[in-house]
Amino acid sequence: MISDSQSAPQLHKNEGIKERSQYLRGTILEGLADVSTGSISADDQQLTKFHGIYQQDDRDVRAKRRKHKLDKAYAFLARICLPGGVCTPEQWLVVDELADFCAFNTIKLTTRQAFQLHGILKGNLKEVVKSCNDVAMTTLAACGDVNRNVMCNPNPFISEVHAEVQRVTAEIDAYLKPQTPAFSQMWLDGEPIQLTVEQAAERSKGCGGDAVEPLYGSTYLPRKFKIAVAVPPFNDVDVFAHCLGFIAIIEEGKLAGFNVTVGGGMGMTHGNEKTFPRLADVIAFCTPDQAVAVAEKIVAIQRDHGNREDRANARFKYTVERLGKDRVRVELEKRLGYALEDPREYKFTSTADRYGWVEGINGKWNLGLFIEGGRIVDDEAKTFKTGMRAIAKVHTGDFRLTANQNLIIADVAPEDKGVIDALVAEHKLDAYKTASGMRRSQIACVALPTCGLALAESERYLPNLVSDLEVILEEAGLQQDEIVIRSTGCPNGCGRPYLGEIGLVGKVPGKYNLYLGAGFDGERLNKRYRTSVTHEEIIDELKPILLSYAKEREEGERFGDFTIRKGYVNATMAGNQFHADCAG
Repeated sequence: MISDSQSAPQLHKNEGIKERSQYLRGTILEGLADVSTGSISADDQQLTKFHGIYQQDDRDVRAKRRKHKLDKAYAFLARICLPGGVCTPEQWLVVDELADFCAFNTIKLTTRQAFQLHGILKGNLKEVVKSCNDVAMTTLAACGDVNRNVMCNPNPFISEVHAEVQRVTAEIDAYLKPQTPAFSQMWLDGEPIQLTVEQAAERSKGCGGDAVEPLYGSTYLPRKFKIAVAVPPFNDVDVFAHCLGFIAIIEEGKLAGFNVTVGGGMGMTHGNEKTFPRLADVIAFCTPDQAVAVAEKIVAIQRDHGNREDRANARFKYTVERLGKDRVRVELEKRLGYALEDPREYKFTSTADRYGWVEGINGKWNLGLFIEGGRIVDDEAKTFKTGMRAIAKVHTGDFRLTANQNLIIADVAPEDKGVIDALVAEHKLDAYKTASGMRRSQIACVALPTCGLALAESERYLPNLVSDLEVILEEAGLQQDEIVIRSTGCPNGCGRPYLGEIGLVGKVPGKYNLYLGAGFDGERLNKRYRTSVTHEEIIDELKPILLSYAKEREEGERFGDFTIRKGYVNATMAGNQFHADCAG
């Protein structure tokens, strides 16, 4: 075992909440039964995250309600896991119907290839969870100090091995689910969770010794844990932004195995230089049949050696930074009981999605749709929700949610393309044909009005910023150039802003820190260029750089690479260099 020399200070209060919770029960049921308020207790708010549920309130009406001495407009967010982002038409229709009973009447596609439903009243939560389970979806472990929804390249047309990679993804996801019976007892009237596989019940024997939670124990992990699986040359899942990653190695048309990456993560805290985003290190190669065991042992290393005193430094990236990648590999191999091979060669070219029709290796077709902000909703300009419901009723393949908040209508038979195309056009789902390259390359977190952590707007702001930047792009002849721009309302990094060629992180209402210089392939962080700038200042800062890029870029040079070559910012390869001064 790895030895930590420092003495342990007082544990964070959340550790006590977990310890006392009786494996995630707490007093959640009592809180749900209390009709005198729309909220639940503070401790239970921490525990419901493990069940995939967050308490929120509508911040747009906070001041007005306070003025009238009313309680906050409480409601809940539910995250619905989809390993690898794969969703059947039947599952889509269930989520579509559930969204009708939410305050915002919206299906939200997340950056983790999952669904979010916002604005659920407390009394409706059980029906949401049960309805998902009926069609083999779950909210369990969508949040909380456990492994969350495992991501995978959502591109069934990539190669013949994609189905095998997706299978490994689903196995890892199921294997790492919490085993507590509390979820089933509280939400499903004791019925089994539909996603649990036989392998999950037999896992982790002797890995912690807890009879209820063999892997996690009664206090689970120090913080959330995230895993992604990527199939080169596409890195659309941003594999290096994850605690643990698997990079598929394809040799002679077959899946040879995976390069294993450890220690990635996006979050940080303004003003705290001990926190920083970090890209994962590539440490080893494993075969496909070793992948689940590797995932289990890495999670166990974080369980045993992660920081349980300071949650700001509790993510696995800080454990890897502290111990070093070489020591992590030694410990991993010790727990596995065998040595792993050294990493094999691979190459990523892009973190972007593919839009429009792409033929798959099975002769079927896949239609990549651009969904701005990942928001499936009907409004005056478009009827996305109605359109997707109509498509789900006739589609015989499946849907793939992307890590860029977009959607693929997958495995469409050639004779069905016309029907799908007609529905896409009727409901204005064909924006991928007309949107600029920058607009197609954007990610924004939800932020206001529902996120309690948001310091500034994000989803409601970024499209407007892009509209103003498009004027400059048109002047410069860059309308179709894919320039990756990402925005978050706070520094936690849900929209992976530190991997944007242009990144915006909310500082205070109406002001953002501006970042430049990330790699288009997802293998280099950006760096802060300006601090606390307004919308007008962002435009003023970016205009000369964009115009210069149009005139002075080299053949095939990406915008992020250009900003480094021209000295606007220095290249940032390691997280602990993130807070160093920019070049500009």
